[in-house]
Amino acid sequence: MPVAPAEIPAAELARELEEFFAEHPQAALLEDGRVLFDMQSARYSLSAEQGRCLLHLWSEERNLVRTILRLQARKDSLRLETRRFGQTRPQVLELVPNRDRRTPSSREAMRAKYLRVLDRVLMRGFPDWTVEGFRTAADLENSFGPAYARGVLTRGTAAWSVVAVNAEEPQPTIDGILTLGILWLAYCREHGGGRRLFQGLKVIVPQGTARTTCARMLWLNSAVAKWELYELDERAEQIEQIDLRNSGNLHCQLVHAFDPKAALQRFGSAVDHILGLLRPGLRAATEIRPRSATEIAFVLHGLEFARIRHGLAAGSFARQDEITFGAGANETALTAETEDLFRELTGRLFENRHAGGSLRNPLFRLQPERWLESEVRRDLVEIEPAIRADILYSQVPAFSAGDRGMLDLLTVTHGGRLAVIELKADDDLHLPLQALDYWSRVRQLQREHAFEKHGYFPEIEFSDQPPLLYLVAPSLRIHPSSDVVLRHLSPEIPWELIGLNEDWRKRRKVILRKRGNASASS
Repeated sequence: MPVAPAEIPAAELARELEEFFAEHPQAALLEDGRVLFDMQSARYSLSAEQGRCLLHLWSEERNLVRTILRLQARKDSLRLETRRFGQTRPQVLELVPNRDRRTPSSREAMRAKYLRVLDRVLMRGFPDWTVEGFRTAADLENSFGPAYARGVLTRGTAAWSVVAVNAEEPQPTIDGILTLGILWLAYCREHGGGRRLFQGLKVIVPQGTARTTCARMLWLNSAVAKWELYELDERAEQIEQIDLRNSGNLHCQLVHAFDPKAALQRFGSAVDHILGLLRPGLRAATEIRPRSATEIAFVLHGLEFARIRHGLAAGSFARQDEITFGAGANETALTAETEDLFRELTGRLFENRHAGGSLRNPLFRLQPERWLESEVRRDLVEIEPAIRADILYSQVPAFSAGDRGMLDLLTVTHGGRLAVIELKADDDLHLPLQALDYWSRVRQLQREHAFEKHGYFPEIEFSDQPPLLYLVAPSLRIHPSSDVVLRHLSPEIPWELIGLNEDWRKRRKVILRKRGNASASS
């Protein structure tokens, strides 16, 4: 007679799930191979009440509550045996590290098919030019990945570099095409042997996906190269050029500034309640950071582990303070029943998230940019003396064309010049253009006098000069291609690349500075 599997305590099931989510912040929940929740946009809560492990997930599209019966770790996923309320028959869900479930062979086949479509489209769309050398083979030495098709168009001694991406690739890959395009143009010019004059770069993206690339391309140096953007309808095999001037300038809306001191006073009793549940050491290390007039966050080395929100109570018009806890996408309600789970999580957090912690622990590795931000805020003047550290805004919401974006770190110099600070803790090929996204939003808001209108930087007299752009990262983590990309930015963008020491969690020291485009601070 088969032996039934031993019951796993609910608290242990909750812990295993929480560790998986912490280890894989880009995880997705699948049912029969279909993505139910993408954890980059979804939220979840866990509880272990009355001997049951309850998992609640929600997003803008759907809501799900399940009792977790068992977990089974597989090679690259976690199998969840669950039960709905009121049902006895269990259902199986699967947690995977990311939502792209294509096999390597299917990705390769899709990219090969796209190359054939691209070849036909280019020959029809540019009949006076010769299509040469298009390929998707990886060239890691030069930072070219297999997701992007690259080649050239030639006509006599004239040539264009071309880079393209198919519609089956994830949106972040599509949005990253301009970085690869700039590197491809630089490579073609360097290895052209003087036989061809490369006029510029043509970028081809799927239909309806050009917005990010268009906004970035507007800020490239037109004296260095010509820049053209196209959208391709792969099914109809039709290509259309995008007018950058008509499509790149997007309206940007800034939320109104709030009074952090007033927010802290408003939540005084709830703040005291949370602090009373923390160990003394964690209590001393925790930052209490107002996020808005109605939200307070509790943060350890950049990682938010609890929050208080003021809003409407469920099913009434009465207002109340809601306390939730959890790292990353976890938002579990703090109740008398979940206080033990709260203590257990914060205890593990305090034990593992400190300067001497282990890189093998997911709580140590989670959100490294936010950790770096918390350290930079402490030593901002030492990193850049021209900046005023007494007026600093972090994670400012700014809306553009319906998308909610965040301005990373925003401050001013002693001369009233706006300064944008973009941080990366790990090697990132796209650092320069991601920083450009923030800079361009701030530049637009500056032109519209939005900061004055919405209460930012009170009593500061702003300079009319373009904002300064600081890119800060550990020097050994700055991608070698960053210099190439930065050299192609518009001369209107005054940038400075700052490299920190590798053990920045223990102490901070600037060991590298590179400036471009008249970036003298003021």
